[in-house]
Amino acid sequence: MTQAARKTGYFKAPVFAVAPMIDWTDRHCRFLHRQLSKSALLYTEMVVADAIIHGPRERLLSFSPAEHPVALQLGGSDPAKLAEAVRIAADYGYDEINLNVGCPSDRVQSGTFGACLMRDPAHVADLVSAMKRVSSLPVTVKCRIGVDDQEPTDVLPDFLARVIGAGADAVWIHARKAWLQGLSPKENREIPPLDYDLVYAMKRENPDVFMGINGGIADLEQAANHLAHMDGVMLGRAAYHNTGLLAGVDAFLAGANPAGVATPEADWLALRDTMMDYAAELTARGGRLHHVTRHMVGLFQGFAGARRFRQILSTDATRPGAGPEVIAAAFAAVDIEGGPRVQSEEKKLAG
Repeated sequence: MTQAARKTGYFKAPVFAVAPMIDWTDRHCRFLHRQLSKSALLYTEMVVADAIIHGPRERLLSFSPAEHPVALQLGGSDPAKLAEAVRIAADYGYDEINLNVGCPSDRVQSGTFGACLMRDPAHVADLVSAMKRVSSLPVTVKCRIGVDDQEPTDVLPDFLARVIGAGADAVWIHARKAWLQGLSPKENREIPPLDYDLVYAMKRENPDVFMGINGGIADLEQAANHLAHMDGVMLGRAAYHNTGLLAGVDAFLAGANPAGVATPEADWLALRDTMMDYAAELTARGGRLHHVTRHMVGLFQGFAGARRFRQILSTDATRPGAGPEVIAAAFAAVDIEGGPRVQSEEKKLAG
């Protein structure tokens, strides 16, 4: 691990991160997630370097100080443009700059970046070098294990050696290939098989470099299993669709809840009040309540009243003029004191 990374507290393993997700992990989502966990590392949606250079910088880059630690994920394939985006972003106070080498969407491929960069590890190394030259922050990479017909056991070690040699402070590895032709982005998150053992092997071969794992991790219990091998674990869809699991992250990282089984009770009423205040400020500035509440629908998985909670947020919050009282009504529909009442079928059988 480089000296820059050693000086950055959240690179001290173990790290729990919420993955960057386009159209999901915006500033309102991250604010909610931070209320549930003070320790989780949060990532922005991917922001394209060209958009930062030529577009509405304040809207793209600004965030609440409450979100720290928060990392900016960049997309791009031009070293000069990525370097310029890093320079611009420096004034906004991020804790890390991350390069996307894993997204398989068509619009990313059309810009010749994202997962298709896995085909050219030497170029990715040049991108990392360009970003490092202008950054006072850690520069990290999020990648796949390969793309299309590549053999991951051949290409991934070389890819990692090049980006680490170029100065990458950490690497997050999504433990699946990306198929750039024939599979949709959604299918690319589900169909290519996971190869956790290969990712574990990469960590064993690079013991002094921070490496985190991503892909198919459903809960804190599975996260604990991965952290036996890796420095960090990153959850995406699970953390978004079952947002309440984030309430157990701080105890989990502190070792008080190592298996992630008995999630500590959150102060749900304090969360309600905080989100109501946040929504009130947003709507007073002309924003829409739905921009906040759409990220809250996964809060009460397994609680009595969760379905009604979701219905209220999905319907009432979208109406013109909707205000924070909708959040209060949604929380009132949930049996908070009763806690989660169901387990997954797998856990029921195991128990």
